[in-house]
Amino acid sequence: MDSQSLSSLLRSRRSRSAAISDWRGSSWQRPWFLALVALVAGLGIYALYRHRVRNLVAVERVRTRIATDLHDDIGANLTRIAILSEVAQQRLGHSNGEDDLLPSIAEISRESVSAMGDIVWAIDPKKDKLEDLTRRMRQHAREILEQRDIRLDFNASAGAPELRLDANMRRNIYLIFKEALNNVVRHADASSVKIDLTVADSHFVFSIDDDGVGFDNGHEQDGNGLLSMKKRATDLGGMLDIDSVPGKSRVSLRVPV
Repeated sequence: MDSQSLSSLLRSRRSRSAAISDWRGSSWQRPWFLALVALVAGLGIYALYRHRVRNLVAVERVRTRIATDLHDDIGANLTRIAILSEVAQQRLGHSNGEDDLLPSIAEISRESVSAMGDIVWAIDPKKDKLEDLTRRMRQHAREILEQRDIRLDFNASAGAPELRLDANMRRNIYLIFKEALNNVVRHADASSVKIDLTVADSHFVFSIDDDGVGFDNGHEQDGNGLLSMKKRATDLGGMLDIDSVPGKSRVSLRVPV
């Protein structure tokens, strides 16, 4: 092969190599390639979305089943215990002895039924909205205060009733609220209570004001009282403030939502 033919062959090979390099280098810019990448990415995102939706649906089904089982089985049995204890006490007559356990059994059963109701409500996926929390807080306040002739002023100015709260947040907020009201009823000797609920600056805030005798917030009055409230507030990343002087007390909670 002469030098001219060899030179021509080398130029031909370089031309083919350059053409292949140009094709490879520019293929990622071609419309079909970009469309393929977008399709693959879209399919991946859709698959992740479907997986997340399936998980959420499964969790909600489990929560619904647990709530139903607790209400139908355990809750019904506890209610029967409370009723039977009261019937037995009536048949046996009222005893003033310290060893009379029937009233204690009935009281514990009623408390257990109430606690079970709180759990069922907290895990019910149909009760995830802020308005559901507000409605339950209002209902509890009316029940516990009105039967003791304590005047109630309940104001809910939450601007996001459709805001969804997870089960843990709703349960802890409600239990803090419930314990604060229980303290008012048991220890404050109040004649009126004012409750304010609002959502502002991405925080849920409630305050409970009473006109009672006040209490020492450094003293643990109940086994599951003030310390439990403070721990629940900390677990929520919130802030619990308790101010009490004779004639005026306030409990307020601020939680990010």
